[in-house]
Amino acid sequence: MTIARIGILTISDRASRGEYEDKGGPAIRAWFTRVLKNPWEAVALVIPDEQPLIEAALMELSDIEGCSLIVTTGGTGPAPRDVTPEATIAVCEKMMPGFGELMRAESLKFVPTAILSRQTAGIRGRSLIVNLPGKPSAIGDCLNAVFPAIPYCIDLIGGARLESDPEQCKVFRPA
Repeated sequence: MTIARIGILTISDRASRGEYEDKGGPAIRAWFTRVLKNPWEAVALVIPDEQPLIEAALMELSDIEGCSLIVTTGGTGPAPRDVTPEATIAVCEKMMPGFGELMRAESLKFVPTAILSRQTAGIRGRSLIVNLPGKPSAIGDCLNAVFPAIPYCIDLIGGARLESDPEQCKVFRPA
């Protein structure tokens, strides 16, 4: 059985300098550990909010590390240094705007500032890249909303198969 590789990319100036503990990356890892049934491994990176570095990391995780799924955390707001969506758009061949739309709709149930989020998703080769928020509690809310469609999307682009525990998160694959 192929071991699925999942890229976890934390984008934070302070965390990359060691001034702030990365809580987003560990929250993503914990979510996948709880939800996935099949063998998988994380390829985790922490980098600053610099568009060229984000683009390079996304390309490395996709093209060199062979991650079928790459999830980012951080850099999706309106602040001047929030450039994760721009970097994602720059490296993807196809954009998948429905992911961002659903994550914002889900997050709006909890906080009115969710409308400020610019999360998006796209496809690079055989990798699906999904931008998640930086707040650890919002990461689970967003993954719970979009993950039911992620394994089938990865099937369609030729990535590694992801199987979830249906008690944790039921995925949809057409019959």
